[in-house]
Amino acid sequence: MKATKSISTFKNVWDAIADTPEEAQNLKARSTLMLAVTQHIQKENLTQAQAAKLLGVTQPRVSDLMRGKIDLFSVDTLIQLLYSAGLQVEMKLRKVA
Repeated sequence: MKATKSISTFKNVWDAIADTPEEAQNLKARSTLMLAVTQHIQKENLTQAQAAKLLGVTQPRVSDLMRGKIDLFSVDTLIQLLYSAGLQVEMKLRKVA
C-alpha cells in the first residue's frame, strides 16, 4: 500500500509555523516591526555599531535584529527601538475575517 502525503495550505508563513492564530498574529506584527527597523538601518547606511548607539543597545543585539532572530524580540522592545530610531508606529485594526 502506498503512503499518501497530506498537504496543508496556509494564508501566510506565520499561520504555518504558529500553534495558534494569536501566536501567528504576534509573529506577523514582530516581523513587520523588525523589518522596519532593519530597513531604517540599511537606508541610513549605519554600521551595526552606529545602529547600536542610535538604538541604545549592544552591537550583538543589532546583529540579532539584522539576522531576523524574531524569537529574541518582543513587540514592546521593537516599538522602543523604532522610537529610538526616530520612527513612530501607527496601527490599523480590522475585524478578523
